[in-house]
Amino acid sequence: MRNIVNASGSGVTRVALLTHSTSPRGGHVHTLGLGEALHRSGLPVHLFALGDPTKGLYRSVDLPHAIVPGPRREGTTLTERTLDGIERLAAALAARIGEFDLLHAQDCIAARAALEARARTGAPVAVLRTAHHVDDFTTPVLVECQRRAITEPDRVLVVSEQWRALLARDFGVATTAVPNGVDRRRFADPAPVPRRTDGRPLLLAVGGIEPRKGTVHAFRALGRLRREGLDPVLAVVGGHSFQDFAPYREAALAELPELGLELGRDVVELGTLTDAELAGWYAAAADGGALCYPSTAEGFGLVAIEAMALGLPVVASDLPVFREHLTDGVDALLPAVGDEEALAGALRRVITEPDLRTSLAAEGRRTAGRFTWERSAEVHAGIYAELTRTNGALAHTC
Repeated sequence: MRNIVNASGSGVTRVALLTHSTSPRGGHVHTLGLGEALHRSGLPVHLFALGDPTKGLYRSVDLPHAIVPGPRREGTTLTERTLDGIERLAAALAARIGEFDLLHAQDCIAARAALEARARTGAPVAVLRTAHHVDDFTTPVLVECQRRAITEPDRVLVVSEQWRALLARDFGVATTAVPNGVDRRRFADPAPVPRRTDGRPLLLAVGGIEPRKGTVHAFRALGRLRREGLDPVLAVVGGHSFQDFAPYREAALAELPELGLELGRDVVELGTLTDAELAGWYAAAADGGALCYPSTAEGFGLVAIEAMALGLPVVASDLPVFREHLTDGVDALLPAVGDEEALAGALRRVITEPDLRTSLAAEGRRTAGRFTWERSAEVHAGIYAELTRTNGALAHTC
């Protein structure tokens, strides 16, 4: 048994937020939104992220932060990058660990780095992990790495009830669900969208071309719509990932010709966008189109809530995690997972039924209004205090 006391004596928990990436993926977007809300509330919080220090974060933030040089990608395996990332982040944390009472990791790499930094230094810090989802690792090293990143932290959070149940079932870990939030101020100044759609209905896919995003299903549904006489454009945002999805991307794009689709005309890759650019594409898609979000697995589905907050109708998969906060036919359309005919039908309805599109947008805004980073930050702050407080003094027992 070991008591961990706040060395500052201020009675306020000093928190390091940790992520393995600076790319605008769900976990990192979550971390920035949460961190800014915590910082605005007056809580001492500092972000550490693996990335390129010369490039910084993908957007400007009102949050103290440090970018730790990330692992080399070229010529390395996923296992090598993962272990290298853990070592780099652990070393950076160990050098500054005395500044913090709690290390809050947002992913497998960050959690392992936090645990390693604490073990090396013997520092009196608590380790908290948010598990946004569980990756489908196949190598024994990464499977074990992920298991330890879930079972060894002092406390684990999730962003949905589904993952609370899954972690209890698969890892025997009791967790607390704390939902995501949306900050509409990030999208207050939308940038003009280049004229690349020629007035055709715009479907927006956010997350890149990868298996978990169900991109192949989106392509095949788009092909069905084209054969039925509709002519929408599918614009794909993002694509950066710690894992290498190049084989999946190449195979998916190779299907386009046989689906009657052309890359650059029917499917447009936009890459990483600024918040202003993304806001512009959300607005363009809201005018007659939809968010096309046929994921096969998600931790929460933050993109859907962002789209709803900006008035974009949402077509997403009928995943249990989506059903926690979306209602089919009310604030979104939820065709069955992997059912390309059903996906095409839902997209067709949004494109061709203006009243439905208007209703979905209005109800979606109401749903999105329930999720704010201020509310999430308040819940997190309470958990931080609970984790580090014993008998009126900030403490942790392990």
